[in-house]
Amino acid sequence: MQLEEHTDIDLLITRYLSGKLDKESFAELKRWGLESESNRKYVRNKLEVWFSSGAADTAVRFDKDKAFSLFRQRVAGAEKKQRQMLRFSWKTFMRVAAVVLILMIPFVTYWQGKQAVKQNFADMVVEAPMGAHTKLYLPDGTLVWLNAGSKIIYSQGFGVDDRRLRLEGEGYFEVMKNEEVPFEINTKELNLRVLGTKFNFRNYPDDEEVTVNLMEGKVALRNGIREMPELYLTPDEKMVLNKVTGQMVKSSTRAAKANVWINDELFFDEELLEDIAKKLMRSYNVKVEVADSLRNKRFYGSFGISANTIDKILDVMASTQQMNYKYENGVYILY
Repeated sequence: MQLEEHTDIDLLITRYLSGKLDKESFAELKRWGLESESNRKYVRNKLEVWFSSGAADTAVRFDKDKAFSLFRQRVAGAEKKQRQMLRFSWKTFMRVAAVVLILMIPFVTYWQGKQAVKQNFADMVVEAPMGAHTKLYLPDGTLVWLNAGSKIIYSQGFGVDDRRLRLEGEGYFEVMKNEEVPFEINTKELNLRVLGTKFNFRNYPDDEEVTVNLMEGKVALRNGIREMPELYLTPDEKMVLNKVTGQMVKSSTRAAKANVWINDELFFDEELLEDIAKKLMRSYNVKVEVADSLRNKRFYGSFGISANTIDKILDVMASTQQMNYKYENGVYILY
């Protein structure tokens, strides 16, 4: 088989990802991909389009013509955007959206079973840089918003046998319902499992607490610090986990306020000043230090991020006469 036309290659890639590629065709695709660095990059780019667009979910109900048509549309859309940008730049991409790192995408054989897909595909890493947040769809159709300084990690076999991902930071999720394959978020301190729901999950590495707010549906929470029964949340409930003691506290809340950050807003609900400082650092990509005497101070307020500078927000907080601030050597100091 001559693989000179990219159309033929795209069709083989589509069938490969759908588990419908025979051994002979797989060998041809693999050989072509290894002929040159440009061929290797071409295949990797098309795999990236597939997994980042959610096309993999379509593969479960494979229809050659429809799947190929969808795939070509995805590729054409991606190429059109690249032409409009004139030249693709990772630095530009980081400034405006997430950073998708394709670590490696080795060829694997579907005839070795779906588990081979999960084990051999490298992880996808999606990050939201400081001072920005980003929106993306997972391969199963789940909507994810990542807050500044956050990232998720999931396998390129996501949705094959499981829907597990790792989260560092804060994310809002609208999970596509699938009763056969539960959606799971794994962190060192807390694991969350759902079928289909809307919730906000916050667990930055430097946070002292893990917080989950539930808007719709139901979630099961498993403590990763100490042994205890699973805790269930229903709409307008939140759970706070102390990372030091492992204590989990459930309470009623206005859950809709927990994810206002996706609309470019900051909301402080009687939060500790130390935690507010962390939010300001992530949202404005600045350095903020808090005096020890103020660490237990709490504030309530709501601010538009784009509509307000950090100085305006600190001016409002200082007007309560509970704190002052100054800017020295590139650092905001709260005292």
